[in-house]
Amino acid sequence: MLGRFESARAWAVVNYFWFFLAALFEIGGCYAFYLWLRLGKSAWWVVPALVSLSVFGLILTRVEAAYAGRAYAAYGGIYIVSSLLWLALVERVRPLGSDWLGALLCVVGATIIVFGPRLQQG
Repeated sequence: MLGRFESARAWAVVNYFWFFLAALFEIGGCYAFYLWLRLGKSAWWVVPALVSLSVFGLILTRVEAAYAGRAYAAYGGIYIVSSLLWLALVERVRPLGSDWLGALLCVVGATIIVFGPRLQQG
């Protein structure tokens, strides 16, 4: 069992790096559209938005997973945490305790989805 755990942990270290990097580019790209369409900034914000979202798509393909859906489920948990960090660091709005509790529940669920098959393999 320890060998399977070590393998799962190694998978997590590499892939969670890609997940957090993907989240940075996805949130950044979406935020650029938000600046343009919601905050009235220049339409030139579309350029970094499209570049950032394209890089996001490329980065997410770096994740090692047998099935895209399972990888995206894991990414969903990371995306939520990353969005709250963006809220705090970029928009300078302090997330609520309920925000963090919801994020924790999502990360726990995503972790179960990702690690379940790896720990059950024989």
